[in-house]
Amino acid sequence: MQTQFPHHVRTTAEGAAVERIVRKCVHCGFCNVTCPTFQVRRDELDGPRGRIYQIKDAIETGVVAPSLRTHLDRCLSCRACETTCPAGVEYGRVLDYGREVAEQAAPRRPGERLVRWGLRQVLPHAGRFAAVLGLGRLARPLLPASLKALIPPARAAGPRPTSRHARRMLLLAGCVQDALDPRINAATARVLDRLGIQLDVIAGSGCCGALSHHLTATDEARNFMRRNIDAWWPQLQAGAEAIVVTASGCAVQVKDYGRLLADDPAYAERAQKIADCARDLSQVLAAEDLASLKPAPGAPRRIAFQSPCTLQHGQRLGGVVEGLLRRAGFELQPVADGHICCGAAGTYALLQPELSHELRGRKLANLAAGAPQLIVTANIGCLSHLQGRAPVSVRHWIELFDPAD
Repeated sequence: MQTQFPHHVRTTAEGAAVERIVRKCVHCGFCNVTCPTFQVRRDELDGPRGRIYQIKDAIETGVVAPSLRTHLDRCLSCRACETTCPAGVEYGRVLDYGREVAEQAAPRRPGERLVRWGLRQVLPHAGRFAAVLGLGRLARPLLPASLKALIPPARAAGPRPTSRHARRMLLLAGCVQDALDPRINAATARVLDRLGIQLDVIAGSGCCGALSHHLTATDEARNFMRRNIDAWWPQLQAGAEAIVVTASGCAVQVKDYGRLLADDPAYAERAQKIADCARDLSQVLAAEDLASLKPAPGAPRRIAFQSPCTLQHGQRLGGVVEGLLRRAGFELQPVADGHICCGAAGTYALLQPELSHELRGRKLANLAAGAPQLIVTANIGCLSHLQGRAPVSVRHWIELFDPAD
């Protein structure tokens, strides 16, 4: 694709990188085949190729069309197009840049800004979110079915290991996960304890910054990243092996800290080292001797695995969890269109409910086709989005190995 980016864009590191990426696009349209919003809407402007054209036009002309933000907002950032693209176009970086261009050139209406500000004031802050969720659970019996589906019942985490091990890793506790389903991180700690690995949550760490990043609150996102780096850095220097991330959506973000803070001289080097130490939970288990790791006694054997976009497209770890489950003797049911997003995508389910619900319906139909006893996934956002409408329980895959069950 030919480009004519203006001088003031080409002379910035990110602007120059985006131009190089856009030039790789060969107009083939393979990306539309795997794009969830194109599959639903059948509109070229709601596919990756069309969005790239619109972003390119806005950068080159300096004119942001009123429709640009609409089409960018409809994108789930699932990055299935990157997996499909034969030219290696890093669409996610172009999208992020385009969203910033649109925000700066044409600020949103006050109502839209207020909604996004409200989400950013609650969701990334664990204490605030837990309080809001607690109130929702108290009011749950009085709510209509549509709202009840958004509020999962409370679950007990179970006991956390107290034993100390020579091997030690750090856990990203995250922001919403421990409130929505505290069993996930607790089960992870118990499983790793069985493997002789101590798992610690470090005070001062918290939200990975992904929510603010995708809502184009760039400075806020970077502050979350810096806070985590400050908390983890001394622990890594003291011998911690890795940073374990149980939510695949957060893992994508932490693994990108080096690029996202590359222009920060005070943090760039440490950010890259933190990114290099980040491990999705599936990577941690795949690297261990699992002879002593057995399925939980009561775990169903016939399951369907929903592979989050952030696992298979963002981290390129498709098949890793499935391999672990098959090795342990679980029977995985086939899932049609497994590469297509479930519609969760962080705050997308709240901001684009119509498209999100359409994608969820399609995903659940495919997951249920094999009549599984249980649906498992690797991301809290997908889990929460699916479980309110799923015909069977939806859990994180690590619970299938939880010795406390």
